[in-house]
Amino acid sequence: MLPFFSTLLSLAVKSSSISGYYKEINFPYPLGLTLLHMSFSSVLCFLLTKVFKVLKVEEGMTLEIYVTSVIPIGAMFAMTLWLGNTAYLYITVAFSQMLKAIMPVAVFILGVCVGLEIMNSKMLLIMSVISFGVLVSSYGELNINWIGVVYQMGGIVSEALRLILMEILVKRKGIKLNPLSLMYYMSPCSAICLFIPWIFLEKSKMETWNFHVLVLSLNSLCTFALNLSVFLVISQTSALTIRIAGVVKDWLVVLVSALLFAETKLTIINLFGYAIAIAGVAAYNNHKPKNGERITLVSQSPTNSDKKPGGPL
Repeated sequence: MLPFFSTLLSLAVKSSSISGYYKEINFPYPLGLTLLHMSFSSVLCFLLTKVFKVLKVEEGMTLEIYVTSVIPIGAMFAMTLWLGNTAYLYITVAFSQMLKAIMPVAVFILGVCVGLEIMNSKMLLIMSVISFGVLVSSYGELNINWIGVVYQMGGIVSEALRLILMEILVKRKGIKLNPLSLMYYMSPCSAICLFIPWIFLEKSKMETWNFHVLVLSLNSLCTFALNLSVFLVISQTSALTIRIAGVVKDWLVVLVSALLFAETKLTIINLFGYAIAIAGVAAYNNHKPKNGERITLVSQSPTNSDKKPGGPL
């Protein structure tokens, strides 16, 4: 049960701390912060697996798999983090979380377009419920900022593309990777993808900023703990528990951010719409095939990823 609750807590703290950096200590550099997170994760993964050998990374990664699988997925993951974190500059953590409830809709629509999903009346009803709930919660937002909404929706589309890429690649080749292995292989790739735009967009601006080394280090450690706790949860609990944890986490992030940040003002319409959307997400998770507890990057025999849409690595 400890990994279960540690995941919920770290997810809430992560989202809240990102918003806090942007608004409380005047660090409006989402690209730089995300690059720091990925670099920090890369270094820690290397130390834990190769130097101290506390944790083990599954073998079998080849150059071909890395180039054709890890790089495109890592690039989409970097885009997801970049756009999603930028949204916090314009909208609250709570409202951002409400918008993320539409993730299954984006994944399903893209899946239908590429032939991975089949449209049927039940799924159409579930997608309609989720979309209606998000629309209602957006209507109830007091201080809506459409720039932030566009960034968040861009992050959602990027994450949906990443999941679709994983699903497509699953059907072509084959090696199973647990979340720690994914983090070990993908973090450096995502860091490189973020480093290139950071040079042109934020590097010159950050040169004059007074870094809070301790605060930034703690934030990066929190992000790494988030990913590691997911690894512990997946290794010690069932797929059903993970899905339940995801729903509880979504509500926890909304409520904790409302308590921590004065600019977050939840309305009855907000919560009502979000409740409808979460009910649709729960129905979607229940309707999805349950094909195991390990995340599959590529597979020699056709299998499906059991990763919850919108969930962290």
